Amino acid sequence: MKNPIIFLVFIIVSSHVIIAQQDAQYTQYMYNTLVINSAYAGSRGVLSLNGLHRSQWLGIDGSPNTQTLSIHSPVGKRTGLGLSLINDEIGNGTSQETSIDFAVSYTLQLAKDRKISFGVKAGGHLLNIDFSRLAGFTENQGVSSIANVDNKFSPNFGAGVYYHADRIYFGVSVPNFLQTKHFDNSATTSEFLSKERMNWYFISGYVFDINSNFKLKPAFLFKMVSGAPLQTDLSISALMNQRFSLGVAYRWDAAASAFAGFHLNGQFMLGVAYDKETTELGNTSFNDGSFEVFLRYEFKRTTKNVIAPRFF
Repeated sequence: MKNPIIFLVFIIVSSHVIIAQQDAQYTQYMYNTLVINSAYAGSRGVLSLNGLHRSQWLGIDGSPNTQTLSIHSPVGKRTGLGLSLINDEIGNGTSQETSIDFAVSYTLQLAKDRKISFGVKAGGHLLNIDFSRLAGFTENQGVSSIANVDNKFSPNFGAGVYYHADRIYFGVSVPNFLQTKHFDNSATTSEFLSKERMNWYFISGYVFDINSNFKLKPAFLFKMVSGAPLQTDLSISALMNQRFSLGVAYRWDAAASAFAGFHLNGQFMLGVAYDKETTELGNTSFNDGSFEVFLRYEFKRTTKNVIAPRFF
């Protein structure tokens, strides 16, 4: 195939009805939790800055890429605040979605080492779709009959619950409750419709202290959205000497992954991940897999000179 992105986007638009548009996908979601669960805001106990870049399906011209930036911090014994930005693009700018959300959490102390947090967030996203960027599509293929979307703003809100103790955590969240429609009641002859549905997230993990220098953490993520298969991410990772982490993951019927993290000092953490598709798309010569890079900076505690070594 000379131009794989034309093939990919053609699959998306030729059906004329997209009944379920999913949120952006991450392999290192465990380091990017605020984006999917507002109750995570402030749970690290320090001011935390997080940035992530994902390039999906390397080697395909115009393949999806995503950038996220988040900041969150406790602002008292029970309250946390957070801000997240997401930029998601496909087709060399053909479809670009930019989201901004503000989150607030409230935490209850259940016991000395157990807490449960409730979070809400509010914000919205700008959607811009320009089909003229799809070189190779012609009027006979029906693209010119579909109206573009010109930086359409859609408000939204979400909520989540997050429980954590010294070794275990789990969370349930819906980042966006409102189901926004695009291309509905357009002036075109096409019945093209894109509908963003609610995505449900379930995350959990448990840390085994093998010894003072080695921790092992199995974890999972379930993502559910109407009209799409259940996404199941299973992972296991190890933390060694509080400095180096290494793990593998499997996205059911989708991809196998490997990831590593480096605590450069007590405040900086660098993470990288690589996915290899296990579907037919992964067997194509033009798909070199997906790549992520993650960077986190955390301010030191005012009462202690070290960051809490919690492995989530």
